[in-house]
Amino acid sequence: MASSPSGTTPSRTVLVARLDNAGDVLLQGPLVRAVAAGADRVVFLASPQGTAAAELLPGVDEVLTWHCPWIDGHPQPVDAADLAALADRVRAAGVTEAVVSTSFHQSPLPLALVLRTAGVARISAISVDYPGSLLDVRHKVDDDMPEPERALSLARAAGFELPDGDDGRLAVRRPLPAVAHEPGYVVLHPGASVPARAWPVERCTEAVEALADAGYRVLVTGGPGERALTAAVAGTRGVDLGGATTLAEMAALLDGAAAVVVGNTGPAHLAAAVGTPVVSLFSPVVPAVRWAPYGVPTVLLGDQSAPCRDTRARECPVPGHPCLSSVTAADVVAAVEKLVAA
Repeated sequence: MASSPSGTTPSRTVLVARLDNAGDVLLQGPLVRAVAAGADRVVFLASPQGTAAAELLPGVDEVLTWHCPWIDGHPQPVDAADLAALADRVRAAGVTEAVVSTSFHQSPLPLALVLRTAGVARISAISVDYPGSLLDVRHKVDDDMPEPERALSLARAAGFELPDGDDGRLAVRRPLPAVAHEPGYVVLHPGASVPARAWPVERCTEAVEALADAGYRVLVTGGPGERALTAAVAGTRGVDLGGATTLAEMAALLDGAAAVVVGNTGPAHLAAAVGTPVVSLFSPVVPAVRWAPYGVPTVLLGDQSAPCRDTRARECPVPGHPCLSSVTAADVVAAVEKLVAA
């Protein structure tokens, strides 16, 4: 690395960008740790939905929050002043290079253009499209691989490797907050980021009853906007924790669970990041090979050959939601018992 005019070596500040949801950010953990091993400082650019997850990732020194109009599912209009302000923030953070991580259906090129205007000298990303002068490292990859491995392959293409002894699994910063529940319970998280990935409410309610009948303590979790859902699902035999936890507190709660029952949504990846086994109620609207919980014992439930397969649908396109409504409470109890006994 070249020296500055003062004779000191300039800081290698690397921006890692992932601009969709919290679960997507958590899956970048191995990439971030690889970058952190070779950088002086890591700045993470996250969406408002992903900021709390970015703050939990080991190796992140600073988090910038920005609403991306070409990635967010509910995009705001493109605003020239907003783009210029982002470039100013990146410049002020002293970013010298960037690793732009995207899902297979997203383009890194618009952000790369903004980063170039901010003076970022080296940019790496996975890109199907011709990048011209926007990328220094254009990485190509087989999309049918787990998302953390896909992201880590980008870090390696950019010249970053995991440090010795790092197993490449998901992780969060520790220590985690204390929780007021003795370990060994089962967490059931009925919500999902999109409706097509949610187990029907009546099935969730039945599962709480069946798990309680099998002798398990059941904690029902959800975000602030899911309080009515979690109250209905918990009923009289589960503990309703809807809207009661920050993301860090949710991580601690999942850390103490014997197993987590959850769809393909953020808490599934948060459970994996704390090493807790997952009963994955997986709708095949996206491939399980890419998005199933990574690196922890998992029982995958749901019809993976259903007609909705690979549609990326947000609303279920098949009457009756058969890919997940076919999963019964008894199936979930059996899956929990398999994981607990392992």
